[in-house]
Amino acid sequence: MGSFGPSRRTLLGNIVDSTYTGVYHVEIFVHFYPAEVKLGKFDSGADLIVPISRNMHLNDGLWFEIENSTDVQSKDFKIPPNVYRAVLEVYVSFHENDESWYGNPPNEYISSNNLTIAGNGAFREVVVSLDEMVVGVVWPFTVIYTGGANPLFWRPISGIGSFDLPSYDIEFTPLLGKILDGNSHKISFRVTDALNVWYVDANLHLWLDEKSKKTEGKLLRYSLLPLSLSVLTNFTGFNGSFITNASRSITLTGMVKSSYGTITTKSSQSLSYSNYMVMGNEGNLQIVDQIIEFNDTVYATTPSSSVHSLESFKKYLFKWYSDNVDQGNQSYASISNLTLGLEDKRVKASKYGSSTSSVNNLQKAQGNMLVKGQLVVKGLGSTQQVYKYNDDSYCYSRNISSSNYTILYDKVSNSCSKSTWSRLPLRIGKRLSLPS
Repeated sequence: MGSFGPSRRTLLGNIVDSTYTGVYHVEIFVHFYPAEVKLGKFDSGADLIVPISRNMHLNDGLWFEIENSTDVQSKDFKIPPNVYRAVLEVYVSFHENDESWYGNPPNEYISSNNLTIAGNGAFREVVVSLDEMVVGVVWPFTVIYTGGANPLFWRPISGIGSFDLPSYDIEFTPLLGKILDGNSHKISFRVTDALNVWYVDANLHLWLDEKSKKTEGKLLRYSLLPLSLSVLTNFTGFNGSFITNASRSITLTGMVKSSYGTITTKSSQSLSYSNYMVMGNEGNLQIVDQIIEFNDTVYATTPSSSVHSLESFKKYLFKWYSDNVDQGNQSYASISNLTLGLEDKRVKASKYGSSTSSVNNLQKAQGNMLVKGQLVVKGLGSTQQVYKYNDDSYCYSRNISSSNYTILYDKVSNSCSKSTWSRLPLRIGKRLSLPS
């Protein structure tokens, strides 16, 4: 459990030591679906996918590696001359000093207390540029990998997205007027306030006009509101609080002349972020309460006054409580609670009809552990997860709970009822290893 959605990519390479070593055993299931009636060409699948990734070398991967906030990684690309729609699907995976970026305190707090922990605050955004022009951003979901937080949470229920990384769509159709000239262009990625390391790449999905050898486009309007970021700090010594708020808005409007007529497309991103962090107990206690709201809209109009619209409304929830007590002999005891969740509602509409779908995925976990060095000596972890999916014709839910490596119950239903998330007053610590 813990799936985010359609097929994703993930990087399996990780820690290899005396505890974690061996061979991956993987089962792959392939599902083939019959052809279905589409809601018009705008809503069909792409005809061509162009990878936007690092060039492949022997013993190397496809991800771009972003090491810091000034690091920019780019890829040159060309598109066919008859494209009439384009969507960039971005993949993001964060590790090492930024694996738990959402729990990183401000640098002011770190320097004041002479600490050697990861910092740069708790806000990150992946910025996507086309030929040096910012055209979209990703505010990523707080994926927690199987060694993060309390490792005992994630056996056998894995954290949301940890084995099925989410991807994020940025509508490129309004930008076709800039890249339909037959020349090579550049897509670039950087990460605001990044520490090492972020892995980023993308796929450019392209829709081709079968009845035309060449389409033409023009960017009609471009509106970029700069990132609004504020950090309020209030601390004495190791104890205090930090409030981080951010917002961002990007709007693009463009037109494409094709055999379908002149299609005018307007896309917009509207994002908001809040993170409230408390440090107490001389820095051994950490509380984090974070919400990201991430809304995308795409409106396309044709000469027949037909309107195609795609709207996506996302909310990412993260709450964390952790208190550590020194036990001497390089060991400590930890007690922690976690709430991790997402809401994703999508609405599609065209002259052929409309459709609505929604996903609610919520995990809550509680645990304690004794850690010596970076090895979990003993402890207990419990996790509960409720997943719900609804669309116009189908409903699915799954309610599962585990404790101490054992599934307590696993209930699956095709009848879902609406519910609201409970709001728990809930330190992201180091990645820890379990005993062999």
